[in-house]
Amino acid sequence: MNPQYSYNTQEKWLPFNGFSPVITVYKSFHNLTPEMESIINNQTFPVTFKKNKFILSPLHHDKYVYLILNGVVRGYMKDDDKEITIWIAKENELVGSVSNIWNNNESINEYVQALEDVVAIAIPHTMSKQLYLNYHIADYIGRKVTQLHYLQACERALISRLQSAEKRYIRFIKSYPELVDRIPLKYIASFLCMRLETLSRVRSKLALV
Repeated sequence: MNPQYSYNTQEKWLPFNGFSPVITVYKSFHNLTPEMESIINNQTFPVTFKKNKFILSPLHHDKYVYLILNGVVRGYMKDDDKEITIWIAKENELVGSVSNIWNNNESINEYVQALEDVVAIAIPHTMSKQLYLNYHIADYIGRKVTQLHYLQACERALISRLQSAEKRYIRFIKSYPELVDRIPLKYIASFLCMRLETLSRVRSKLALV
């Protein structure tokens, strides 16, 4: 599962206003030096994944984090034959095995799957290391990105700890309003720790209110 891309730096960014969209995301946290922008333009690249295809799996690991430009992605694990959706991400979010940036340990039971046709930018782990080790600005940006991931993780933890299925779904609607009609119900049910039948009953009840 090796992403395919153009090796010509100028050519690969023509559909993206001439530069890597990763630069725009990073600059939302802090201005970048010309050298940092050059590194990002040279080493990141666009990639596409078809609906239902794996971005990451126990059998197919790569050394990238992906910035989602278009599409929705889910992360899940398997418990015997049961799939448990752990997180769902959409446009302008980073996905992948971020924990592997600083080590070579492969995640044993981690899957990342495209739920729609996905357009993304691949960010090599080696590039992230290079920026972190050589530019203090990158370290600051990394901390800000980590804060966002932490807040998202806290929200997921809160949803999973709500006692009733109805409260979990209502919280999901408030936290992810743009995903309610984009994600198959079976994945929403899995994410909310309930059976599909339970989710259907909750949705029917709320529709009558």
